[in-house]
Amino acid sequence: MTKKIPFSFLVIVGFLSCKTTSFVPSALPVEQVSIRRIEQMPNLPEPYHLKDWKQAALDFDQYAFDFSAKGKHLPLIWLDSTGQNFKQATFGMYTAIGDVREGPAVNKGQNHEALGAQGAILGATLTGIDKSRQDGRNYVGMLRNYFNKDSGWNIVQNFTNKSAHIGGGYGNDYWYDVFNNVLFYAIANYYPEEEGFEGIQRTIAEQFYKSDSILGSNYSYSFFDFKNMQPGKSHIPAQEDVAAGYSFILYAAYQKFGDEKYLRAAKNALTVLAGQKENRNYEMFMPFGAYMAARLNAETAASYDVQKFLNWTFDGDAVGREGWGVIVGNWGGYDVSGIAGSTVHNGGYGFLMNTFDIALPLAPMLRYDQRYARSVGKWMLNAANAARLFYPNEIPDSLQALPKQKAVTKNVIAYEGLIKESIYPEFKGITPFAQGDGPLWAPGMPPETMFSIYGSGHVGIFGAIIQPTNVERILRIDCRATDMFQKQKAYPTYLFYNPYSETKNITTDVGSLSVDIYDTVNRVMLKKGVKGKVSFDISGDSARLLVYVPAGSKFSRSIDGLLANGVVVDFRYDR
Repeated sequence: MTKKIPFSFLVIVGFLSCKTTSFVPSALPVEQVSIRRIEQMPNLPEPYHLKDWKQAALDFDQYAFDFSAKGKHLPLIWLDSTGQNFKQATFGMYTAIGDVREGPAVNKGQNHEALGAQGAILGATLTGIDKSRQDGRNYVGMLRNYFNKDSGWNIVQNFTNKSAHIGGGYGNDYWYDVFNNVLFYAIANYYPEEEGFEGIQRTIAEQFYKSDSILGSNYSYSFFDFKNMQPGKSHIPAQEDVAAGYSFILYAAYQKFGDEKYLRAAKNALTVLAGQKENRNYEMFMPFGAYMAARLNAETAASYDVQKFLNWTFDGDAVGREGWGVIVGNWGGYDVSGIAGSTVHNGGYGFLMNTFDIALPLAPMLRYDQRYARSVGKWMLNAANAARLFYPNEIPDSLQALPKQKAVTKNVIAYEGLIKESIYPEFKGITPFAQGDGPLWAPGMPPETMFSIYGSGHVGIFGAIIQPTNVERILRIDCRATDMFQKQKAYPTYLFYNPYSETKNITTDVGSLSVDIYDTVNRVMLKKGVKGKVSFDISGDSARLLVYVPAGSKFSRSIDGLLANGVVVDFRYDR
């Protein structure tokens, strides 16, 4: 005779059974969204060569921070002991090789740009160098001097001294002031214990919060006076895209300090930019708009149009600064697609720093929205290949302005730009052409100012993100290296894009600890309990976005997405 079991007991047993069984992730693959400008780029750029970007960053750091370097235009660095803003010595770095506006003998050594100094510190840090304790100096701490108390602006400005050259703190050109605070916040992410940085971050956040409150729904200005809290217009076009920089700074402040007002302001700034009817890409910030849109969508249930910001980043149809975007083309047999700059100036004029800096927000964006994995992977391949052409030893002598002077660069200081047709008459008809604008900046500028120190220092962004695999042209892109101000941990996440038409087998090293590998694009458990070198297939013209979670992790679902041991690995799992 069978004993009858109460229904309530069965429900309890069933519930307990479900609770103790690990959830197995299973969902449809994520449909990839194309970015129209990237679709015009070649899958297999030619001629192809991948520069060792990490080594380039390490070599740049060694050369640029060498106070003992001897020779014409050397060293590239000096100490500034004037104590602007803080009573301490800081360092100055030339904007370009031989820049006569700068140096220890000019204006008491006070003329030096935060854009170059901070880019060099961030780039080195991303590739593993501790710049707070290098050769007996704390270069990170020296950056405090750029926080301009003496000017009354109380933000990081491009110069320590408002009376320095080229308009002082660039207070009449919006992007310089905003981007330098983006860079400072980025550096502070990696040095959270640096003395005084937390207070500076809080003050910056307050200044940008007040500024956003005043701007409200109108960011159409050339600059903002942070001392008098007034926006202004000048001969420089309005720069609405700085709103994305505001959003980055304010959201980082929200993550760090937990004050909801910063979150509200971050959303307001991005909402204003999203509401533009035309592409307002001016210099640096539109890719930060894409990153912030994806992240706010994932972490705060917002609904920004990520693709709009991506199209505006790449399209080259900006109206504020005509034609600003990402170049597509083949110049003189060289695929130059992927470099950032003007798409219309002399047929196209790309800049190295801008190219590096697009990767800073776009690689981590994929953690929050993997729909763009294939597109970003294709752009990264083209950009990583074309960016080498800025370096004097990577492009034929016949295609560059100063082949006889290139020794001073040690192939770690690149030309500022790569142009389809040179702006200098003596080089007319040569394409592509590596050059710089330095000789045009001021009287007495030597030709070597075509070599850009301030732009070359950002190389660490590529160095931290891009690594080769066993298959040429298939890169490993680190999507976590520049994802900043996280409240919870995140597992290693890498993008692999296969540009070939056929399936390729990739081998990569996942580390010494055993991991399970989850593919957020195809939404499958690719491998379980693996370590060391691991092989897997990638179909032609497709991407995998792989998250390495600890082996045996328990998966679950929540309103945040798919979690492994409580850590989100797929923000869009139920979307």
